Amino acid sequence: MTLSTLDARCALVVIDLQKGILSRPTAHPVGGVLAHAAALTAAWRQHGSPVVLVNVAGGAPGRTEQARSFGDLPPDWTELAEALGVHPGDIRVTKHTWGAFTGTGLDARLRALGVTQIVLAGIATSIGVESTARQAHELGYNVALATDAMTDLSLEAHENSVARIFPRLGETGSTAEFLAKLDQRANAGRS
Repeated sequence: MTLSTLDARCALVVIDLQKGILSRPTAHPVGGVLAHAAALTAAWRQHGSPVVLVNVAGGAPGRTEQARSFGDLPPDWTELAEALGVHPGDIRVTKHTWGAFTGTGLDARLRALGVTQIVLAGIATSIGVESTARQAHELGYNVALATDAMTDLSLEAHENSVARIFPRLGETGSTAEFLAKLDQRANAGRS
């Protein structure tokens, strides 16, 4: 773990834990990833910290060498996983690119709340999570990544992001470490 602390105004941002993504084969069992993300969302809400739930509803229109194939998507493919327990106070973001900041107004909403740090979780580690981490870093946020609350379609891609990219963008830790830091921050505020 390299997570040093959580800022006083820290938002949890959960990427693409939605029905159409969770049904795809992943490097790690989605049940564990979803359980960790649900624990994080519950704790963030309990501590009165912002929770951002992001879903993807399409892709950027540019040409790529690798064909994009979504196949036959069910009508509910963009619906967030029930385990996240969507609450009325959550910030909901629907994106049409890999990163959660492009064209969504998320930066302005977080700035209005005084957020200085984001903690990321979700799928896919090397796509939506990494893109959002890169954007947040470029925007000046402190970035932290709950590595056991994310997975990828490819183990190699997941491991590359965790080992080589994330340490250059922020700090990493496990769900348990983030929950402990959240409790420490709350206890320090009571002293």
